[in-house]
Amino acid sequence: MNEEENGKLPPPENELPDGPGSEPWQRDLLNRLAFASLVEQRRSRRWSLVFKFSVLLYLVVVTIIYLPVSLFESPKSEKHTALVNLRGLISDQTDASADRVVTGLRAAFKNKNTAGVIVRINSPGGSPVQAGYINDEIRRLREKYPEIPLYAVITDVCASGGYYVAAAADKIYASKSSLVGSIGVLMNGFGFVETMNKLGIERRLMTAGEHKGFLDPFSPQDPQEVSHVQTLLGQIHEQFIEVVKRGRGDRLKNDAELFSGLVWTGEEGVTLGLVDALGSSGYVAREVIGAEEIVDFTASRGFLERLANRFASSFGGAIVNRFELEGWQLR
Repeated sequence: MNEEENGKLPPPENELPDGPGSEPWQRDLLNRLAFASLVEQRRSRRWSLVFKFSVLLYLVVVTIIYLPVSLFESPKSEKHTALVNLRGLISDQTDASADRVVTGLRAAFKNKNTAGVIVRINSPGGSPVQAGYINDEIRRLREKYPEIPLYAVITDVCASGGYYVAAAADKIYASKSSLVGSIGVLMNGFGFVETMNKLGIERRLMTAGEHKGFLDPFSPQDPQEVSHVQTLLGQIHEQFIEVVKRGRGDRLKNDAELFSGLVWTGEEGVTLGLVDALGSSGYVAREVIGAEEIVDFTASRGFLERLANRFASSFGGAIVNRFELEGWQLR
């Protein structure tokens, strides 16, 4: 009797056998799959660690690069000229904020090898409050360290709030082509009332407080509100003039145009008493202070702070956009 007659036919080709004889093959397949999975997990974990370490190393290197140079300088045995830069718009949100400039000034005066301090200014102005803080701190430091002189050196522009700061210096130097002055105060804006009338647009402004919406560009000007704002500007202007006169004293020429908001070249500034002499930072360090070596004490933003500010700006912008979509405005 053959196998076919006994009902025991061999399994067809390409068909997996059932029963005990198939277990070693299945076990081997499962082992291979499990091993491959472990290898892949280890490889993925290894690359994850490499990536995290690379990011950390990058952050550390960039942070070190952006830290103030003065933190890494070894003590010097010879006298040097300390430099603090004031660049750009004077605002609490910029590198020319009072906190940053004052931090650099304090470090410069505190250093035992500082023979003199230079505040190098290239600024169109900005917040009178921030400029006032810097001016006050310069005067305080000059009284605390009377043996250390402080000079302001103007590069391209020293206008408005920039000159507010410079006025506190012992002397002011500039290039003959520098722009100096703009001793005045302004507040500007736009008015769209007539445009809205022509387009048939109705302004719906709701406030609590009679003058809460003053200076709204979509509403007609109120003479009383305009007068009030003009009074405020006048008061701040008088404060500015007083600071300049206190700092410059008899060096100022008796010229009615000095406080009109006009600007002059550095060469004209010498004639008007706004500037003491022409000269650069190198010239002042070498010829006036007598310490040619210049050490920069300017406080700069670290990388992590820049990253945090950028994130905050992006997040804040997203919130503002959301509220605007909902029909609200953050002002």
